[in-house]
Amino acid sequence: MVRALGLTMSKRILILSDGKAGHENQSRALCDGLGVPYEVARVAYPWRLAKAATYLWDLLGIRSRRWFDVTPFEGTFDAVIGAGSGTFFPVKVLARKLKIPCAAILFPRGYRLDYDCIVAPAFDNPPPLMNLVPVPVNLTNTNADFYEKGTAAFLRRHTPSGRPAVGLILGGPNPFARMDPDDMARQLDRIFAATDGCERWVTTSRRTPLAVEDLVDRLPFDFKAIYSRDQFNPLPAFVTRCETLFVTSDSTGMISEAVTRGNARVEIVMNLRRTDSKFGRLVRNLARDGHAHIFDGTLGNARRKIDLAPALARAATLLKLG
Repeated sequence: MVRALGLTMSKRILILSDGKAGHENQSRALCDGLGVPYEVARVAYPWRLAKAATYLWDLLGIRSRRWFDVTPFEGTFDAVIGAGSGTFFPVKVLARKLKIPCAAILFPRGYRLDYDCIVAPAFDNPPPLMNLVPVPVNLTNTNADFYEKGTAAFLRRHTPSGRPAVGLILGGPNPFARMDPDDMARQLDRIFAATDGCERWVTTSRRTPLAVEDLVDRLPFDFKAIYSRDQFNPLPAFVTRCETLFVTSDSTGMISEAVTRGNARVEIVMNLRRTDSKFGRLVRNLARDGHAHIFDGTLGNARRKIDLAPALARAATLLKLG
């Protein structure tokens, strides 16, 4: 667990967002971790090939606002940041126009690496660079208020029994992972067998297949958050109040949150098609360093949490926010 660095509150950061929650949340997490207020502006591309063209324009050093649109923002800023390929070109352009430093969150593959700061997960295999801040996981929210408010909202919906709580966090299929009902039924049987006597909580995500949600909904969980009918986010309570957290291996963001906050032992439920992917590298690294255990029907005791404070401090230095 880390605390916000509490930099000078007169500083402000402009976040450029591509509209993807997983990307925008990492930008917000960096600002919250630094203790610096921010404003979010949305990036859009006016025609179909405009984003693809920015790779060429960046290579040629042609950095013009004509290739993208940004929603209005007000005031002055001390840095501009963005996560995801939809923001990597615009942060450079606006940084030059506003004469402030810029940061790319996630590795900006295909673009010139002349950002003031790049914050990239180690499992993406970024090259060693003077302006690179490697992190073992995705950036996650480190603001205590976020978890306190989220837990309070959860407790208004559910009253824990007092038994040890076990949380199951389900992601969904992607190019490197599968999630089918038959496999999940087997995994759920093993999870229930390994957690006898515990209170069991479960949450699905926007990527969880409906057939898997139906399977989960039929099982005797003590708390259920089924995303297709209720977008309530119970993760703050899961992370801070559970004795054990099960997370599917496709969910780098949710795994990252589980291993950076709270005191739960973390169990990774494997559903990868390929273990040589970045997802496989993440899981192997976490298991090797005692941050997570690959669920094999038995429970490990991997509770070691990752401290993001050193990475945040390095990013603040590179962005001249100290």
